[in-house]
Amino acid sequence: MAQIIADRRDIEFVLYEQINAETLLKHEKYREFNRKTFDLIISEARQLAIKEILPTFAEGDRDGARFENGQVKVPACYHRAFKHFVAGEWTAMIADPELGGQGLPMVIAEAASEYLVGANYAFTLYGFIGHAAGEMIELFGTQAQKELFLKKMYTGQWSGTMQLTEPHAGSDVGALSTTAVKNPDGTYSLTGNKIFITAGDQDLTENIIHPVLARIEGAPAGSKGISLFLVPKIWVNDDGSLGEQNDIVCTGIEEKMGIHGSATCSMTLGGKGKCRGLLLGQENKGMRVMFHMMNNARLATGFIGFMCGSAAYLYALDYARQRQQGRDLEKIMDAEATQVPIIRHPDVRRMLLWMKTHVEGMRSLIYFTASCFDKIKCARSDEERDYYQGLLDMLTPIVKSYCSDRGFDICVQAIQVFGGYGYTQDYPVEQLLRDCKISSIYEGTNGIQAMDLLGRKLGMKNGTVFMNLLQEMQATIRRALAIPELKELGSKLESAVSRLGETAMHIGKSAMSPDFKTAFAFAQPFQDVMGDVILAWMHLWRAVLALPRLNDLVGGLSGIAREEELSRNKEAAFYDGQLHTASYFINALLPLTLGKMEAIGGGDNSVIAIHEASFGG
Repeated sequence: MAQIIADRRDIEFVLYEQINAETLLKHEKYREFNRKTFDLIISEARQLAIKEILPTFAEGDRDGARFENGQVKVPACYHRAFKHFVAGEWTAMIADPELGGQGLPMVIAEAASEYLVGANYAFTLYGFIGHAAGEMIELFGTQAQKELFLKKMYTGQWSGTMQLTEPHAGSDVGALSTTAVKNPDGTYSLTGNKIFITAGDQDLTENIIHPVLARIEGAPAGSKGISLFLVPKIWVNDDGSLGEQNDIVCTGIEEKMGIHGSATCSMTLGGKGKCRGLLLGQENKGMRVMFHMMNNARLATGFIGFMCGSAAYLYALDYARQRQQGRDLEKIMDAEATQVPIIRHPDVRRMLLWMKTHVEGMRSLIYFTASCFDKIKCARSDEERDYYQGLLDMLTPIVKSYCSDRGFDICVQAIQVFGGYGYTQDYPVEQLLRDCKISSIYEGTNGIQAMDLLGRKLGMKNGTVFMNLLQEMQATIRRALAIPELKELGSKLESAVSRLGETAMHIGKSAMSPDFKTAFAFAQPFQDVMGDVILAWMHLWRAVLALPRLNDLVGGLSGIAREEELSRNKEAAFYDGQLHTASYFINALLPLTLGKMEAIGGGDNSVIAIHEASFGG
């Protein structure tokens, strides 16, 4: 199989033509960079991904993480790749260089991550999670904590985790039972058990810093009484040197459907009564700190789903171009006709175009969301900062849920393109499907994201944030309506956006009515249709940019001459593809979304009305 794990041409289109990432270079924060530097960084990420990380993909899956004599051992092939990963400073791309990062804009980090994560995300988790945990220390820690932990976590010398889940307190974090007692020296003694802890233990880094949610004795019940603590695997002395082993241990790892190379650990704190931690932030304010990490993790989880789908699509496309099977449809009855690549068959083309539209639309959505993150950092006023923060907050559950769901669906379609071979381990798509599934469960299931969208996000600032999002869409629609060739697509999206606004108003009101349970039964379908409409917007935006560039390349050509030019000119073919993907999504897929909105508006209450006994079983 070709080692194509990301589409560089489409990445560049989104970065420089759609999102216009070069405007960031005008800001003081990013003036040391230029486009050439950005491109070099992405190329270096690609080189590392293909040469060092991709070879660990199948081997790491076969070997898996192991729990031996109380210690977690990652797949042996991870060690060499991890040394290169750390040496290249890939573990904290957006962090300040003084703290061990590269100081990159989020959109450029996302582009580089397409290669790194796309090569083997089970591997990259060990490096990226240290930065995610470190960000909380950077934002909420004391100066002493920052000096002790940050640089070593950002550079990958130490790693981190996120310890929330307990056996009886999964999504209901407020029900946790891990306790903390303050010691005379200002540290806290922790006791409890955590499960499903990604990279809770491993043999790649010399230390692991665990952010742990716990309740201080006497604190209020529920989430209001939760505090956050930094619990090192090996205690860190005041001078930064390593001390004794802390009483936080892994008691086992999960056997999972996928990401076998990622150690998912059960952890015991204070089994010997000697687990010490440091308070991070204020007492009883732990959820506020942890939610910062969780929101970023939700964006990362959506990105993982997208990348699994993107890689699966590219593998399927490469296979469809090479696999000879069957005859052209017009020669189906001709026994003498030669076999053709399966990409020539209409049903295979349908699957490939369905995958292409979702992959490219999700790339635009993710990069647009990342650009909001960058614009918040570069904002020149509080008003501008609040505007983009609102969009970021609104889009977070969409990126997390929609991209993880569609990424998995793309993996399913990719297997179908491969046929029987796709169901075997001879090709990578079956592993991508297994690895992808957890992304719809990680960091709050997609159903929880839908409840968050309906219960909190739609009503932010009395609905102003949602209206701002619709106005962003309307701005693109106005551009399309002014272009004769795109007027029909613009008109169809305009109707869908209007319908989305009506549907949001309906379900929002229903969520505050006595029939609120029925409204929340439709929260996930609403989240899904909102994702569809946003992707349609992204495709129309792409088409508005692509059409004039295509006209510059093949303007005046038609018929056979145009087809021949598209075969010769990759740039022309790329822009032509943008028009077809936009047309397919808006004409063939968006009508299905309108049907879903009609169902939401109907408000059928069967989900709530059905008696539990009527489910059968």
